[in-house]
Order: sequence, then structure tokens, then C-alpha cells
Amino acid sequence: MIRTTAPLPQPASKAPAITRAAAILRHLGRSPVPLGVNAIARDLALVPSTCLYVLRALVDEELVAFDPATKRYALDAGILTLARGWLRNDRFADLAQPLIDRVAARHGVTVLAVQIVGLEHIIVIARALGAGGFQINAEVGSRFPALLSATGRCIAAFGNHSPAAIEARFGGLRWDDPPSFTEWSREVEETRTRGYAIDDGRYIAGVTVVAAPVFRTPAGPSHALAAVGLSRSVRVNGVDALGQALAEAGQALSARLSSQG
Repeated sequence: MIRTTAPLPQPASKAPAITRAAAILRHLGRSPVPLGVNAIARDLALVPSTCLYVLRALVDEELVAFDPATKRYALDAGILTLARGWLRNDRFADLAQPLIDRVAARHGVTVLAVQIVGLEHIIVIARALGAGGFQINAEVGSRFPALLSATGRCIAAFGNHSPAAIEARFGGLRWDDPPSFTEWSREVEETRTRGYAIDDGRYIAGVTVVAAPVFRTPAGPSHALAAVGLSRSVRVNGVDALGQALAEAGQALSARLSSQG
């Protein structure tokens, strides 16, 4: 849950124009500088003329800005209108923030609140920085493969996904110390028993990630809370104490989300 991983192959889209537009918006959102059409097309493996067509449509919708002097594109303020509507209608970040602030402060870790999108990916919705001095590259809006690290074990343990679908995704993940699928499956069972997951240096050497699920409905987790810290610091403060704190925060969030319907 810290580094980006190459995306796994996706099924063919039923609406390719929308898929291309979404990919361009995400790419511009990740880029620290405006980009030209050829750079965007190259990075996303698009035909330049098709890329230009989509970009012009996004400019017309005020989602992308075009600088005629530099011939480069960047996100425009229209994105804020969409984001504001989502923030107004989904209060998860507001509900999660005080809880993850408390866990981060007490345990000296960085805590992320993420939204789960099936077996595809997770999206960081909120984060809290502890006093441990360990910083991670995970801003609000960052996306990561769903099954990586401790969060992935939670998704596998508490989601209603077939073993075949999980194993197919598992094979494409990248770890510093890759577990076998058998080892990982055993850890998934342990997660189901204790209510939270632990990744002790498997994903990134020297880094421990602990995660707990959050449920909007009993069907499966809609979100998760993940704490990230240097392994030596997490062990000193207590891995299980951190896991219990995350599990309790996740249960409190689940109760509030389910009561809102």
C-alpha cells in the first residue's frame, strides 16, 4: 500500500471512450506538470489522434485546461465540482478522520482510510500522520492494487470473492518478499479469525502494515483502515495493540455507516 504497481490486465471496456477519458484524467491528476498530447498518448498507449479527440472533449466540459502557448494539458477547476458533490454525498472521510487521527497519534504510525473497489484497487480517502517520523507516498486519491499488503488480506478474508478470482489477481502482485499463495491464504484465514491483518515486511522490507475492514453492509467490506510504520517501531509499540485499535475503529465506523443506510 505504499508504492504503485503496474496495473493488471483489464477486461475490454463496454464504453471505450469513457475508459480513455477516465485514464487521461487520472494520468493528468498524477502528473506534477502539464503534459502534451503526444506524451499522454505514449504513456497511455493511445493513438495520438484519438487522445487529442478525447482531450478536446474534456476541455469543452471544463474538466481539462489547455494552454495554447505551451500546447499542454492539465486538470481544470471543473474537477472540483465533481469532487465536491461526492464529498457532500459520501461522509466516510468525515467520519473516519477523527478515528484515524486518534490511532495515528497513539501508535506513532501513518493511518490511511481507503475505499475498496472490488478486487481491482483501493483508493485513499483520508489519512492521518503520527509522530513516528515515517512518511509514505500515499496522498488522498492515490490508488493501489486491492490485494496487496494487509488490506488485501482483509479484502480476501471478509469479501465474497471466489478463490479462483483471488488467485488470478494474486499472481500479478509485486512484493519485496513474495509469499506463496498457500502462505498468504493461511494468513487470510488468520485475519478472518482475529479481525485484522498484518503484513510484516512482505510488501516492503522493513515496513509493517496492519489493516482492519469497515462494512457499510454485511455483504462485504466497503472500506478499510490501514496503519503503516517502520517494523521496529511498530513492534516496540505492539503490533496486536495496533491491530485491536484499528479493529475497534473499523467497528465504530461500520456502525455509523450502516445506520446511515
